[in-house]
Amino acid sequence: MVRASIAIVADLTLSSKNPSSLRVDALVVGTCKTSDGLAVVADQFPADVVHEIETLAPQLGLTGAPDEVRKLPAGPGVKAAMLVLTGLGERDADGTFGEETLRRAAGAAVRELAGTQSVAVALPTATEGDLAAVAEGALLGAYTFTAHRTGDDAAKQTPAASIEIVTSYARSSRAKAAIERAQVLATAVHGARDLINTPPNVLFPAAFADAAKAAVKDLGAKGVKVSVLDEKQLTAGNYGGLVGVGRGSARPPRLVKVAYAPAKAAKRVALIGKGITFDTGGISIKPAAGMHAMTSDMSGAAAVLHTVVAAARLGLPVAVTGYLCLAENMPGGDATRPGDVLTMRSGKTVEVTNTDAEGRLVMADGLAAGVEDGHDVLLDIATLTGAQVVALGHRVSGLMGDDDVVAAVLAAAQSSGEQFWPMPMPEELKAGLKSNVADMVNSAADRAGGMLFAATFLKEFVGGTPWAHLDIAGPAFNEKAPFGYTPLGGTGVGVRTMLSYLEAQAA
Repeated sequence: MVRASIAIVADLTLSSKNPSSLRVDALVVGTCKTSDGLAVVADQFPADVVHEIETLAPQLGLTGAPDEVRKLPAGPGVKAAMLVLTGLGERDADGTFGEETLRRAAGAAVRELAGTQSVAVALPTATEGDLAAVAEGALLGAYTFTAHRTGDDAAKQTPAASIEIVTSYARSSRAKAAIERAQVLATAVHGARDLINTPPNVLFPAAFADAAKAAVKDLGAKGVKVSVLDEKQLTAGNYGGLVGVGRGSARPPRLVKVAYAPAKAAKRVALIGKGITFDTGGISIKPAAGMHAMTSDMSGAAAVLHTVVAAARLGLPVAVTGYLCLAENMPGGDATRPGDVLTMRSGKTVEVTNTDAEGRLVMADGLAAGVEDGHDVLLDIATLTGAQVVALGHRVSGLMGDDDVVAAVLAAAQSSGEQFWPMPMPEELKAGLKSNVADMVNSAADRAGGMLFAATFLKEFVGGTPWAHLDIAGPAFNEKAPFGYTPLGGTGVGVRTMLSYLEAQAA
């Protein structure tokens, strides 16, 4: 069975107490770079403790750089059992720290405190926005995936159960609302991470559909409904992309629609997520090296599901429908071959020139469904191309589509702390779509600009509906080392950006 669909997040509270008086397992304070070396950043903190740390910084190798986390004995005058120093880097020109800097510092510290029961975070919160960022970072950092670990190993990796944020805004009603949002947001990101980290023998298309139902089981009163098309219904409905990609697997495809429809919605938005639960490449099989990471090829669908759930929990006055395009791309005896022609849901025909360019095929059917259902705007999100990683690396996602929608998504990404970069869709790439036997091919002969070509392919299925495409291939799955609030494995990237976008549309 798939792990519980509603992820557990730490209990979060606010406090205006002097941080040195808090009896917790770990107290987190900030450090930053200065012209003289290092400074401790913590309000109401004992001056002698601050002086000692700053004096010993060179011997301890402390620099205050981002992602630098050090654990020290708390010492006299501090009630916490442990003092945790987390780097903030350099102050901005106005003497403050940016929200993403605070978010990352809080996350880095709490991430290092797995196995600790109680944590207090005393980072600077000059504004309520700063407070929200610290809370988000702390909650996002308090994550581990232990569903398939046993014994002491699992217990040692359990994230902090309670987090107390020290702030002068502890009694502010707006601050409390920000904290509630942070908890909903973290629950959504953790839920996406859990799905991404679930092994592919456990999370296959039908199991993913069941997980979607479980995720919304308590949201019926908020107007959330789930519908699932199985392989027979997909065949009857001419969903050629989903059926074609899923033919090689013993576990057939699904199209899951998760609809949140509040009364008097300001706008109707469709979110379409790629959900390839495992991608071997099909007949155009991938190299063995690195194939294990293809368990994460459903990151887009995971992000879509939990974005819709978060929008419903927040009661946003915008209608959101998530389309989870679920299939397993395997080289079975009935698998789609290079040279086969598929008839898509939209009626267009596609010559399959590369079965490893499967994501755009299932997404094309999802986009067509979103257009049919009459939405005002379409956002699709997918681990779509290796070319995205080549162009933008492992931490920056690609963003393409209609200028107005791209600008709005980019603004949402910037406000939420996720990194997206707008990319062009040159008109001349359309020539690469030409097929001698069908309306188009799914993969261009020329590999140059592969991320841009994939978006050009998808654009053929959006009609005149405003649209943006989010390629998260690199940032969706972290294989290198944890950083900030980002763990190893599934990152849940895209959830924060899409939720911020929906909030802006609701406003």
